[in-house]
Amino acid sequence: MQYNRPYVIVFTGPESTAKSTVSKAVAHQLNAFWVPEHARTYVEGLNRSYTFDDVEAIAKLQKEAYEEALRSKKEVIVFDTFLIITKIWMKEVYGEVPQWIDAFLQSMHVDLHLLCYPDIDWVDDGVRENKDKRHYLYACYEQELKHYGFDYALVRGQGEARRDAALQHIYQHLKIVASYG
Repeated sequence: MQYNRPYVIVFTGPESTAKSTVSKAVAHQLNAFWVPEHARTYVEGLNRSYTFDDVEAIAKLQKEAYEEALRSKKEVIVFDTFLIITKIWMKEVYGEVPQWIDAFLQSMHVDLHLLCYPDIDWVDDGVRENKDKRHYLYACYEQELKHYGFDYALVRGQGEARRDAALQHIYQHLKIVASYG
């Protein structure tokens, strides 16, 4: 695969939908640069409840990670979550989103978003908050993907079938991209 820029994949979707597990497995399979979730590490490091400023700081870390990943010289970059999740988080919890997030989402390049459907069991880990809102949040993420006109595919299934579904979407998308290239 040879591109003038990296092929960028972003996993998105509600909490507890295997984004971390599947994105890491996909990155390994594709020998890709994997960008882990920043929000979890940040929130786990707080000795207090998170604030609006904390969530904006997470968004800035995500933006910096995107820019760093583009400099990685890897042909494929896989993100375990990104700014759409942060945007929805801010909108749902605080009712507002800094303008720079929307502007950055409009300007960045992602080849394929993989939207993880909440068809697997909830796993409580002490950080997750929205067990009963997963289907609602799924609809919010899908609406945002459509709003920005991003290419996306739905990822469903249990265990390895979920990873395989993600890989199938990626390979199919690459074939489509290659046919236009």
